[in-house]
Amino acid sequence: MSTLSLRLCLLGVLGGAILLSVLNLAVPATSAMHVPTYTVALVGKYLSYAMLALAVDLVWGFAGILSLGHAAFFALGGYAMGMYLMRQIGTRGVYGNAILPDFMVFLNWKELPWYWHGFDNAAFAILMVLLVPAVLALIFGWLAFRSRVSGVYLSIITQALTYALLLAFFRNDMGFGGNNGLTDFKDMFGIPLQAETTRCGLLVATAVFLCIALLIARYTVTSRFGKVLIAVRDTESRTRFLGYRPERYKLFVWVLSAVIAGVGGALYVPQVGIINPSEFSPANSIEAVIWVAVGGRGTLAGAVLGAVLVNLGKTVFTGALPELWLFALGALFILVTLLLPGGIMGLLTRGRARPAATTPAPEPAE
Repeated sequence: MSTLSLRLCLLGVLGGAILLSVLNLAVPATSAMHVPTYTVALVGKYLSYAMLALAVDLVWGFAGILSLGHAAFFALGGYAMGMYLMRQIGTRGVYGNAILPDFMVFLNWKELPWYWHGFDNAAFAILMVLLVPAVLALIFGWLAFRSRVSGVYLSIITQALTYALLLAFFRNDMGFGGNNGLTDFKDMFGIPLQAETTRCGLLVATAVFLCIALLIARYTVTSRFGKVLIAVRDTESRTRFLGYRPERYKLFVWVLSAVIAGVGGALYVPQVGIINPSEFSPANSIEAVIWVAVGGRGTLAGAVLGAVLVNLGKTVFTGALPELWLFALGALFILVTLLLPGGIMGLLTRGRARPAATTPAPEPAE
């Protein structure tokens, strides 16, 4: 990822979020330049997905780990934030119970489960957003990489992981709302979630965290650690022969990507207004892989671009022909794989490099 691509990506993400917020808050609704609030929330959702795509690109593009289960970390971060938002409802719920969420009252729960304690505190909830995906990634990665599981076998195991969590969170006795999940949020940090200023603030906050994650990811892959990581991706056996421990490098970047995905999920929930077990669906992880492939694997900025463009296309396409979207998504992935293996960023890079390649070489001196 070049410095120019990084700057353009940061400028586009942060500048675009600020511009949309200004057009929503400062421009009258009667003006043609006014941006509706639902558009602000929609773009915020796209940027949250971009953090998931960035996390996938970090492990797939630079470590060679094709994860088909990264939606699990995204959903866990979302559930941690959703639990905090549910505790903030208090007596304003349907049943007016200050301690138990409405779904627990409906299911005749007598007391709050132990793993819900502490989520009435914002600092604790933010810590759990980071800690829960990191711990799961650490345990899973340590077991998998220590056993030298790689390739398609690792991809299948990651898919099995997120599917197992999907089935677990569907159960009512798990205490996470079952099939309906967590919803009906009122406010966040004492601020009403439905206010236009809150929506714009969440959009800008998502853009800021995406930029921070992008900078952290770029620093990681351009450092000495990143060079070794790329060597592990290309020839793991040779890197091991040189005295490195590939499993340590893979484990670190795996946990880092899980944290980035968890933060994206935590920012996704207040903007969408719901979190349910469908977020664990393996199809969501596969879609994230497609976003990265379309944007450009191993480019970071391409992952962000691919997530935004594909989800924008999904919004438009499902509004016109919803039953054909999955076919269109599959066709897009096949076309990109066959005709554009470098993704959009690869196409742009070739476009910039072509004039230099066609420049005639200077005549040799006599």
